[in-house]
Amino acid sequence: MTPDVFAPATLGPVQLRNRIVKAATFEGRAPHGRVTDELIDYHLAVAEGGVGLSTVAYLAVAPEGRTHREQIVVGEDTLPGLMRLADAVHASGAAIAGQVGHAGPVANGRSNGVKAISASRMPSPLSMQMIRAASEADLTRVTRAYVATARTLVRAGFDVLELHMAHSYLISSFLAPGLNRRTDQWGGALGNRARLARQVARAVRDEVGSDAAVIAKVSLADGFRGGVTTDEGIELAQLLEADGTLDALQLSGGSSLMNPMYLFRGDVPLKEFAAAMPVPVRWGLRVGGRRLLREYPFREAYFLDKALRFRAALSMPLMLLGGINRRDTMETAMAQGFDFVAMARALLREPDLVHRLQEGAQTMGVCIHCNQCMPTIYSGTRCPVITPD
Repeated sequence: MTPDVFAPATLGPVQLRNRIVKAATFEGRAPHGRVTDELIDYHLAVAEGGVGLSTVAYLAVAPEGRTHREQIVVGEDTLPGLMRLADAVHASGAAIAGQVGHAGPVANGRSNGVKAISASRMPSPLSMQMIRAASEADLTRVTRAYVATARTLVRAGFDVLELHMAHSYLISSFLAPGLNRRTDQWGGALGNRARLARQVARAVRDEVGSDAAVIAKVSLADGFRGGVTTDEGIELAQLLEADGTLDALQLSGGSSLMNPMYLFRGDVPLKEFAAAMPVPVRWGLRVGGRRLLREYPFREAYFLDKALRFRAALSMPLMLLGGINRRDTMETAMAQGFDFVAMARALLREPDLVHRLQEGAQTMGVCIHCNQCMPTIYSGTRCPVITPD
């Protein structure tokens, strides 16, 4: 029997009021690395608008794991604000997830005041510094930091922990053979490149047990030569499924470092992006921005074909992400065996879209996929397109 996307559902030990997830999108509302009223209001809007689960983006496990300094590092000093955020979302009837991650080579070492780490040494286009290869001590420290972050988020009242294993973040940099040139136990065959992903997932699950759902964001395809392919993405997912550490996988794609538009699709706001960046990066975007920000035409549920290959290869719950704007798309996803759907840009334009779809007031969102929201991440992520009356 095909599940109703608007009916209550279970994600690991967590009961959700429906199967619709607000995907993690950097909110740009923590200017001093602390939860603000603006960040709470951002998540309250979509929670009150009907989603079953709202995901707080980019909760870093370590200072060098931030993409830049205006990002929350989870710890005792940020715990009170995270508790306020969780309480507010719960009061709306929704559950709350925290995207737990280490940005790895996507981190701006100059902004953070500490150099970034990656699977292998490489230049950073963000900080114009060299990114150093993570040492054994780094990997032990980072794994422990994931555990400590998970423990703190559970104390704060978070229901779901989303481990970020995609988009060329630290774990993803180990998975991608083009970014991982190591010759030790962390490099080479996929079994070695997947070691960090599996180690972190096991350590977090052992720490939280059934106190929270644990899921991972994984890549359907990285979209660049030397990135994770669909075949390897499926192989990784099968390893994670066999380990039994995760309650679901959220299927994403692209690389924040090498090919960001592979994830977003639609128009490329290159001029607006350049204007929002520091001067050195602005010059770089003007010269080579079209090579980095490639244009991919938008189509509804653009990851569906690749996601169906994952669905055929796995039995664990899967979340479909990527260009979901219509009620019939959600219903099709349920009929094709997906357990949840994840939305992002459509909810920036219409935070109450889920209620509108459920009540029949609309059959689809009004987002035009212009991606003008992307450059706003540095000043408070929002849809700059005014909805017509």
